[in-house]
Amino acid sequence: MANREELGIIRGARAGDAGSQLALGKLYLFGGASLPRSMPTAMHWLNRAALQQQDEAWRLIGHHIPFEHAQHCLPAALGWYDRAYQEGIAPAGLVLAQLVLSQGAGQSDAPLRERAQRALEAAAQSGSAEAQWLLASQPSPRASPVAAAMPAPADVGGQQWLTRAADNGVPAAQYAVLEQAWEEEDRCAFLQRALPLARGLLEQAPADAEAARAAGWQLEAQQVALLARCARALDDVAAHDPFSQGELHRCRELAAHGGDRRSQLELGLWFARMRCDGARLSSGIAAVNFKRAIRWLTQAGEQGLAEAWFALSRIYIKPEFSQRSVVEAQTYLERAADMGHSAAQLECGIHAWRTRRGDENSDVRAAYWLQKAAAQGCDEAEAALARIAAPQQGPGWAAEVVPLLTRELVDCQPLLAARIELAALFGLTRAEALLLEIKSADQGHCLVVDIRAAYGRSKRRLILLRTVQQRQMLDRVVRLFERVDCGPTGPEGNYRQRLYRLKTWLPEAPSDGGLQPA
Repeated sequence: MANREELGIIRGARAGDAGSQLALGKLYLFGGASLPRSMPTAMHWLNRAALQQQDEAWRLIGHHIPFEHAQHCLPAALGWYDRAYQEGIAPAGLVLAQLVLSQGAGQSDAPLRERAQRALEAAAQSGSAEAQWLLASQPSPRASPVAAAMPAPADVGGQQWLTRAADNGVPAAQYAVLEQAWEEEDRCAFLQRALPLARGLLEQAPADAEAARAAGWQLEAQQVALLARCARALDDVAAHDPFSQGELHRCRELAAHGGDRRSQLELGLWFARMRCDGARLSSGIAAVNFKRAIRWLTQAGEQGLAEAWFALSRIYIKPEFSQRSVVEAQTYLERAADMGHSAAQLECGIHAWRTRRGDENSDVRAAYWLQKAAAQGCDEAEAALARIAAPQQGPGWAAEVVPLLTRELVDCQPLLAARIELAALFGLTRAEALLLEIKSADQGHCLVVDIRAAYGRSKRRLILLRTVQQRQMLDRVVRLFERVDCGPTGPEGNYRQRLYRLKTWLPEAPSDGGLQPA
């Protein structure tokens, strides 16, 4: 509770007395007999005193009130720091620079901005870590006469200021330098700066991820990234250095606990003693722990890593795994394939092709997965596709008919003209072209040609869609047949009627190998 003297000062300050406001500001700035120190309250009363021509008030503001409190008193505070800096109060210059260059205050005042830039450079040259970090953060710091006249080293570029700020212990600068070293793939420079920070975190951290989870211990996002990257950089030397191997495992485990999905994947593989493709590793944990491996791999998979689901599928088909399940393995395999994993797509395609006797449409699923894998450069998938869907053998009968399609024929017989164009593009026989059920044949990635119900001598086959032209042509034809009944009771009639119409409208159409009406 304030004493009698301080109560008198408070009453005078509230009544508007300039001297009392200055005295009250000093009490809150330095602490009184019974009043606690309070920078925001000191700033309030000193600002009011300065507005009443109390020069000592703005000098005290420039000397003692830091940026954290000054930023909440704009725009009035800006003028006091500018006056204090021009009178030679160095701390005021740094705060002025922070207000103008980081807060954007006084942007329209070019001389003020120039003074703020000079003050920032002078503070950086004198060793202020905050000034060095702010100077490094500027998009293009301008050289000033003051900076040029000072006996400073030549490294006045943004990168040099960033490095100096990092060396002076500014956390934001430290992480910015680490980010640059990582992006430049300079692992030696990265480890040189990152290991001291990582070891500091390891000293504070629980023994492992289990203990961290039990204690509710959490890391910030940049700390998680630091530990994860340290683990990957140490991975190259861990095999030759047992101490590094221990640090590697702790960094990886804590990064996995912090939510880094790559660390979760690597930790899961380490517990399972295997690589991403399922091959066994000679190094790793002494006894395989599939339970912990599955937990970490599941977390990595749920964060979008296809490799984690693929690794889980390898675990579930291992003979030594007590909960071995082919069904579970296939489920995880398809998850990995859905997320674009090439090896999983290949395996899903081959599995679907092998099970085609139990499900006739398995060849369609096989073609889908194999096309996905082939698009990623898998030669084995391309070879399997050649067995599933044989490539078209040269131009068929329809290639000679397409030039005979006149505008009159297309207008009068649009369905017949569309079937002929489809046959020319996909190499369909005459019977296939006339009998194909267009809507059900289109599977998106392939065309299922199956007319056995109407033409007993035919065979079911797949035709892969490989070009944009094929897809666009098929889309156009499907739209044309969208509301048309393609059966024998539809407007096109049965096969004999369609064949008769073809021969009537195109008497010069060649045969495709002697196929006769069914």
